[in-house]
Amino acid sequence: MSTSAPTRQSRPRSAGGGVTFGGVLRSEWIKLRSLRSTVWCFAIIAVLIIGFGALFSAVASGFEGMESTPEQQQSLAASVTTIGVAFAQLVAAVLGALIITGEFGTGMIRSTFAAVPRRTPALIAKLIIVAIGTFVVSAISLAITSLLAVPLLRGVDIELDLADGKYWLSMLGAAASVAFMAMIAFGLGMIIRNSTGAIAAAIGVVFVVPILFSIAMGLVSGTWVYSLNEFIPPTAASRIYEYVVDGSSMLTAPAVDGAIRLEPWQALLVLVGWVVALFAAGLALVKRRDV
Repeated sequence: MSTSAPTRQSRPRSAGGGVTFGGVLRSEWIKLRSLRSTVWCFAIIAVLIIGFGALFSAVASGFEGMESTPEQQQSLAASVTTIGVAFAQLVAAVLGALIITGEFGTGMIRSTFAAVPRRTPALIAKLIIVAIGTFVVSAISLAITSLLAVPLLRGVDIELDLADGKYWLSMLGAAASVAFMAMIAFGLGMIIRNSTGAIAAAIGVVFVVPILFSIAMGLVSGTWVYSLNEFIPPTAASRIYEYVVDGSSMLTAPAVDGAIRLEPWQALLVLVGWVVALFAAGLALVKRRDV
């Protein structure tokens, strides 16, 4: 008489405390969409991207003479439709900081870590949800802006070809840049754990640091400042959605001789590096500190 060997059934990966990672993701999604601040931030991101994109498309006659070839017209159209992205990045940074510091401030983080004792899966889930949320809202907003821009730009003799895959790659890069700013601010929030401090730091990274570099580039001789500027988050973020023609996009300055200028894929790696470094530092502190 023979007996069959018991079959091993695969189980969902546990995030600790008997909770699966999928369950943690669902929980974080419910928390994200239930927060009033999230709804407002997403709405403001959409309004900024669509509003500025449509506005500058309508007044793009001021850029006449800059475009000549169809590819240059596409570059100009991509630059105009993404003008609101820089402002959206600032709002996304505030949201990314609030998502984590809000829980520390209210004490809700204790319940989160009680349900997920290992802590890491909960924090990764939060990061993923805020990144996906900001990316999707930004991508939809940019798609709407592009549809609105076609007739507006045609009114000033600029033809936007929506069948151009390179244009949509630029739009995806723009949406990703907003998500990256949210993730960078999330990492800062993990480190600082205070809403006011984290928001101030996020605004500093997105808004103040580029201004300081602009001043430095005007005062300091040499190309090293221009090269270093390429590695700060806002500059790297702008590089991943540039529609480059002949080495530059229509509304950005050309590369300085002898200075580093990141390619989109290189800028993407720089942003990933910022996110990983800040998240790792924040994770180490969260695991060492009491909540």
